[in-house]
Amino acid sequence: MEAALVFLGLMSMGYGLWGSSRLRSPYDTFAALVALAGLVAALGGTVALAVPGFFAGGFSAALEGVPAFTIWVEKKGPAFTLSSLAFVFGAVVGSFLNVCIARLPNDESIVSPPSHCPECQASIPFYDNIPLLSYINLGGRCRFCRVSISPRYFFVELLTAALAVVLFNRFGFSFAFFVYFIFVAALIVITFIDLDVRIVPDVISLPGIGLGLLASVASWLFSLDRLLVLPSPLSSLIGILVGGGFLLLVAWAYEFFTGVEGMGGGDVKLLAMIGAFLGWPSIPVTLFSASLAGSVVGLGFMLAKGVGGKYALPFAPFLCLGALFHLFFGSQLARFYFPAG
Repeated sequence: MEAALVFLGLMSMGYGLWGSSRLRSPYDTFAALVALAGLVAALGGTVALAVPGFFAGGFSAALEGVPAFTIWVEKKGPAFTLSSLAFVFGAVVGSFLNVCIARLPNDESIVSPPSHCPECQASIPFYDNIPLLSYINLGGRCRFCRVSISPRYFFVELLTAALAVVLFNRFGFSFAFFVYFIFVAALIVITFIDLDVRIVPDVISLPGIGLGLLASVASWLFSLDRLLVLPSPLSSLIGILVGGGFLLLVAWAYEFFTGVEGMGGGDVKLLAMIGAFLGWPSIPVTLFSASLAGSVVGLGFMLAKGVGGKYALPFAPFLCLGALFHLFFGSQLARFYFPAG
């Protein structure tokens, strides 16, 4: 339940922020409210995941006149500490992902020059480059030219941090945690680049295909996956072939019958990468979830903007959303539809 709250909250916040930057009143106000509601839900779910029973324990403590923080630290201190480390780790990586999102579409180096304001080009000092905190401290503006900084930077850091906590609470600090954290980080970069410039960078998806397959092979050869959650090498290989092959077939068929390119090659390679990391059973779940979410969001934007059925949305963010849905809820779905015994 808590994972679902984080997941839905973060997605609501992301699409709310994206919508508020593109729509016009009154829809921009509505999108901003969606983003705010998503932030509250995501933070609440993250706290509940980091400290199981915190809300219930805090409520009981309040009734007994005992400070909730005392109950929190005494009963859940170690879990909270490790989850906090995961949160900080995710936020730091999220800061780097922002660099990738901003520079990869322009074929710029992600190493040099150091972080700088895109408007005045002033180098950002280290004390203004602290994930999450610096954005809040500066009020979302450059210290030097006072130009507004996109809230996307803050959101990407928060999203990566929250997903790191979710992954830690699911897998612990295991081989699977690091494999899936790399996978999730790749999905975040792909999502925001596709939202910005409508491309899925090959520099992420193609190495991702190889890395997903390599992780499954390494896990199988050296028994690294103690939790038995990573796909087998065969499942990973089939996932690559089925994922990439199915979307390629759909794209060819759509273009043949309509004369219009309906899906880019980047989506094909992205689904192949998803199959590599999650195995072939993830493909139908990802496609169904992506199609459903894309239809709902697309219909909403068409109504909001007053455009017809030709309004195009990037599909990669919905594939990434479907992949996350399978990663966190795929096993529950399998048990629901195929109960043991």
